[in-house]
Amino acid sequence: MAIQRFFLLLLCGFLCLPASAQSRRRNALTEAPANTPVPVVPAPQARLLEGMRVGSTLLNRAIRYSIYLPPDYYTSNRRYPVVYLLHGYTDDETAWVQFGEADRIIDENIKSGELPPMIVVMPDAGLTWYMNDYQNKVRYEDMFVQELIPHVDSTYRTRTKRDYRAISGLSMGGHGSLLLAMHHPELFGACAALSAAVFTDETMTTMDEATYNTRWAPLLSGPVKGQDRLTAHWKRNSPLTLARSAPEGDLKKVRWYLDCGDDDFLSAANALLHLSLLERQIPHEYRVRDGAHTWSYWRTGLPDALKFVADSFRR
Repeated sequence: MAIQRFFLLLLCGFLCLPASAQSRRRNALTEAPANTPVPVVPAPQARLLEGMRVGSTLLNRAIRYSIYLPPDYYTSNRRYPVVYLLHGYTDDETAWVQFGEADRIIDENIKSGELPPMIVVMPDAGLTWYMNDYQNKVRYEDMFVQELIPHVDSTYRTRTKRDYRAISGLSMGGHGSLLLAMHHPELFGACAALSAAVFTDETMTTMDEATYNTRWAPLLSGPVKGQDRLTAHWKRNSPLTLARSAPEGDLKKVRWYLDCGDDDFLSAANALLHLSLLERQIPHEYRVRDGAHTWSYWRTGLPDALKFVADSFRR
């Protein structure tokens, strides 16, 4: 009994201590040694997701895409502007990261303040040139507009107004970025085309038969020759033709940026595109740098292209 009374008195004494004294006692029991380093919480890191898929009823298959999420995506509730970054001929959704180092370039420029935080989507387009084929069997453009963009907007925290959506790409992807922005100015506030694969009517009519039948016939006309290649479908999907014929009001809705190397085999056609826009007084930026149709040219051109489209996201 004496022992029980002793522990009861001890407990009552502790409970009667002021709260500050109890706190000091607990701290004394749990406090780490003075030389224990304070844990450093790592800064949020950008995240690249590859192998993502969106099911397409229009194409009757899944479309793969890679997506770059900015450093603070998982530590904030904010919504972000979006850039669709398109690959070139024979490449896929991994090319801009594998060869173009796009994720590193974007990450560095966001951290330095040169770019605002943004989401970048890199879809696979196969050899579609980002268009619908002339038989309307392979409807890639329709898939992009009706399925891919809504999927991205509903899956990720995007800003969905056209002012906060831009499109860019290289070579075939440059063609695709021009085509999609010219066809859908209500969807894109800016377009930056690098070494855009645009072709004149003369180039198409004189192209050797094997090249035309492999690359263009399935999309544009079937295996035809000469002037028969200049179909209505070709004209509707030629950025050069659209630059000369699309309504001025539609073209002026989009901020345009063209960049093609002086040693690129596409340099002359890009110059004609520039002159066509200039003649119609369509505001645009036109760049010619030293270089050819190479990844080193596109890697070095990507930062300025993204800074151009990012100006649409700022006020």
